[in-house]
Amino acid sequence: MEMIFLSMFIFSILNFFINRKHLLMTLLSLELVILTLFMMMYFYLSYFSYEFYFVVVFLTMSVCESVLGLSLLVSMIRSYGNDYFNSLNILW
Repeated sequence: MEMIFLSMFIFSILNFFINRKHLLMTLLSLELVILTLFMMMYFYLSYFSYEFYFVVVFLTMSVCESVLGLSLLVSMIRSYGNDYFNSLNILW
C-alpha cells in the first residue's frame, strides 16, 4: 500500500515537471499531489487511530487552493483565450 502511494506521488511530480506548458495540466498534477498526500495522511492516522481533525483542516486548505487555481485559470482564459504559459507576456 505504501509503495502505491509513493509511486502516485512520484508520477504526479514527474507529470508536473513534464507538462508545464498548460496551466490546466499543472493544476491537475498539483491536485493529484494533494490528493495523494491526503490519502497517505488519512491511512497513516487511521493506522495509529488518531483524531482526524488535521485531515479535515488539510482537506479544507486543499479545496481553497484548488478554487484559487481554478479562478486563475478562468481569468487567464478570459484574458488571453488559452492556458499556455507562453501567451503570457509581461512586457505588454
